[in-house]
Amino acid sequence: MSTEEPAQQDRGESTAAPEGAAAADSGAAERSTGSEVILDAVEVVAGYVPEVNVLTGCSLELGEGELVGVIGPNGAGKSTLIKAMFGLVPVRGGSVRFRGADITGAQTHTLVQHGLGYVPQRDNVFPALTVEENLRMGTFLKPREFERRFAWVTELFSRLAERRKQRAGSLSGGERQMLAMGRTLMAEPEVLFLDEPSAGLSPANQDQVFGQVQRINDTGVSIVMVEQNARRCLQICDRGYVLDQGRNAYSGAGHDLLHDPKVIEYYLGTLATVD
Repeated sequence: MSTEEPAQQDRGESTAAPEGAAAADSGAAERSTGSEVILDAVEVVAGYVPEVNVLTGCSLELGEGELVGVIGPNGAGKSTLIKAMFGLVPVRGGSVRFRGADITGAQTHTLVQHGLGYVPQRDNVFPALTVEENLRMGTFLKPREFERRFAWVTELFSRLAERRKQRAGSLSGGERQMLAMGRTLMAEPEVLFLDEPSAGLSPANQDQVFGQVQRINDTGVSIVMVEQNARRCLQICDRGYVLDQGRNAYSGAGHDLLHDPKVIEYYLGTLATVD
């Protein structure tokens, strides 16, 4: 695990990593799972407003078949990181590569064609459309693939088949999140970005969503998941990254981060006392 200290200076910690620590983690050829790196963000600088950067040098690696979690306090740049990787936020420095190809700043429709998918936190379904119509939107680049992909997605999420003709706006929060993930999966992505999939859901629905994320990952889809529910995220992910003030603070295996004393103190609090 990287030993880089948290970025927040008011905690009295150094803002610099030990020499070579961060570089060793971001430059590794293989992850702890033994999988080859397929997505690699290196020292990404990005932001929404000109000359104001939310990210000031973030790095992340995703191995094939991995589930990687990104946690940290509000405003740390978690969502900005995956939006920058998916072409939704301007990247002003650093690079993003997918299977060796530079995709820094590529348009989102191009990234979808290359096998990347993104599920936003909010406004992630078309409420006036039916479940089926929402899912059809996921195959807009390959409409002839609808029936095949519909069968695959509804095997994962049988509730969507039951609600096929129901308007998305009438679904429960958990069902809407299921539909949002299902629609993105209709495009058959290799990599799936999830932006706080449990946000606003009841504890029962949160557990359901985390179970669904694991099921998607078990099919071979590589996942980068941003989550505010840090404890649950670290429990299910292969590896995790902790961001703070737009930079990497810690990284390592999910289980290791979950039990790391400094990560507990700064980012998990009493939540980490739950086994």
